[in-house]
Amino acid sequence: MRSPIGLGKFRYVLAVADFGSFRRAAGALGVRQSSVSRAVQQFEDELGVSLFERRTSGAHPTDAGRRLLYEARPALEQLELACKIAAAAGRAELGIIRVGILTSLAGGFLREMLRYYAMRHPDILIDVQDGGPDEHVSAIRKRSLDIAFVTGNRSVTDCEIALLWEERSYIAIPKDHMLAGKHRLDWPDLRNERFIVSRFAPGPEIHEQIFRRAAVHGTYPEVLYKAVGQETLMNLVGLGQGITLVSAAWINVKLPDLVLRPLIDPADIVSFSAVWSHQNDNPALRRFISVAHTLAGRVRRGASDWAPEAKGLTRLGSEPSVAGRMPGPLP
Repeated sequence: MRSPIGLGKFRYVLAVADFGSFRRAAGALGVRQSSVSRAVQQFEDELGVSLFERRTSGAHPTDAGRRLLYEARPALEQLELACKIAAAAGRAELGIIRVGILTSLAGGFLREMLRYYAMRHPDILIDVQDGGPDEHVSAIRKRSLDIAFVTGNRSVTDCEIALLWEERSYIAIPKDHMLAGKHRLDWPDLRNERFIVSRFAPGPEIHEQIFRRAAVHGTYPEVLYKAVGQETLMNLVGLGQGITLVSAAWINVKLPDLVLRPLIDPADIVSFSAVWSHQNDNPALRRFISVAHTLAGRVRRGASDWAPEAKGLTRLGSEPSVAGRMPGPLP
C-alpha cells in the first residue's frame, strides 16, 4: 500500500487549521493563497476525505479533519524536535562521546582536558570507561568507544594515534617504609621490594613495565597480582602488603598511610597517546580531538581536522613533578 501524504502539504493543513482561513494561513506562510488551497486539496485527494468545510467565514475542520489533527500534530512536533536534535548533534552541540582511560582522573593532563571539554560543551555527555589498551582498541573498532588514551605511541591498525602528553612514574609505598624518607627513587633502591599490581587494567601493563625497567638494572622483583581495583590496591600498599608503580596523576589522591616518590630516570617518563578511528563520524569526537591536541600544544599547522574553537585555546601548563613533561608541537 502506498503511503499517503507529504509533510510539506500537511504543514499547510496545520496552518489553515490554526488560522481558520486559507488567506490568513497563506499570509503567515508567506505564500500565495492559491498555493495553500492547492496543497490542501491534493492532501485531501490523497487521503480520500475532506478535512475542511469551506465557508465565507473561513475554513472549519470536518470530523475527519479534527481527528487527523488530534492524532498527527504530536507526531509532527516530535519529528521537528528530532530534526532539531539531529542538526544540533551534527554541530556537536549535544550528544555523547565515549572515552576509554587506563590512568587515574585524580589529576594531571587528562583530568584537566575532560574538565575543560565538559565546561565548553555542557550538552555533550562524556562517558568514561576503564579498561586495558587492547580492550579499548577493540571497542573503538566496534564503535562502542569513540576515543581512548593509552600508553606509548605504537601504531594501531585501522586507527589514528597521536602522542599528547607524558607523565613521570611514581612508586607508592607505606609512609613508615624505610624508603619513605627518600625524596627520589631509582630502580636499584627497589631491588629487594615486593610489588603488587591489580589483575585488572592497568595492572598487567604496570606489571610489564616493572619487569622491563627492573631488568635494565639486573633485578627481577617479586610481583603479586591482586584481584582488586586500583584504589583498593593503593590502600593495600598503605597497609604494608607491598609497593606499586603509578602515574603522576595519583599524587593528587590522599590515602591514609601512603606516600608517593618519583622515579628519577628519564626512562621512567611514560608517554600517553589518543587512539580513535578515522571512520568515526561522531561530530563531538572531532572537537574532542581538537581540544586535546590544542591543550597539549600539539596543533598541526595547516591541518583541517581541528575545530574552529581550538584557535582560541592555550596549552595546559604543568609542573614537572605532576605531569612529567609535554611533547613539543608538531611541525
